[in-house]
Amino acid sequence: MTSAQRPVALITGPSSGIGAGFARALAGKGYDLVLVARNRAALDALATELQQRFGASSEVLAVDLATVEGRRAVVERLARGVDMLVNNAGFGTTGEFWTADPALLQSQLDVNVTAVLELTRAALPVMIDAGRGDIVNVASVAGLLPGRGSTYSASKAYVVSFTEGLAGGLAGTGVRVQALCPGFVRTEFHRRAGIDMSSTPDILWLDVDQVVRTSLADLEAGKVRSIPGVQYKVLATAGRLVPQNLVRKLTNTFGNGRGRT
Repeated sequence: MTSAQRPVALITGPSSGIGAGFARALAGKGYDLVLVARNRAALDALATELQQRFGASSEVLAVDLATVEGRRAVVERLARGVDMLVNNAGFGTTGEFWTADPALLQSQLDVNVTAVLELTRAALPVMIDAGRGDIVNVASVAGLLPGRGSTYSASKAYVVSFTEGLAGGLAGTGVRVQALCPGFVRTEFHRRAGIDMSSTPDILWLDVDQVVRTSLADLEAGKVRSIPGVQYKVLATAGRLVPQNLVRKLTNTFGNGRGRT
């Protein structure tokens, strides 16, 4: 269990990738953790590592955020209060929208969108009462640029819009929110989704530590939208200035827009 003397961060999807990066970075900053994912063994291994390396205690919640029961368990934990929430869990799929399993599409929506909505709603009352707290919602550059699939990009566009709208409502409360919008990151994400990334130029790849460092620095600087990497800052800016049909062509070319839901 976590210690009352240390701040507590709840992270979804910390088994690997960006979520694990946040867990290690926050443990190094003196946080205890609540780790949320489906794989109990992976969570236990991470909890042991965080204890040994940083002296951080971890509470493990092995649940599936695609289910009502799984989300409810995390909502109940958040109602008891945390200092930071990182909504990192999410997944993409391969294949075209019109051939995808409807149940899989619904699971993706529940993890990428519904969980973010419900967990953020559960965390905020205690944070607002305390006059402090941080929420990082992991979105994607895919939510800013058209043409990289359909349902995944749409789910991340929701996270960006939701977070930016929420930031206005939270002004003056002491609670900070951020939409983190990374591009391609060297994690297991694409392999798990069955997406071939072999043609992606090296310049477009980011590493996990870079993404997490940028997010935490931008949070301290009060930036609601965090875009790691100069290359993606340029792309996001260009995406607002050039014709959208050209943006779609470019993202289809470099982002493998076909065969992605």
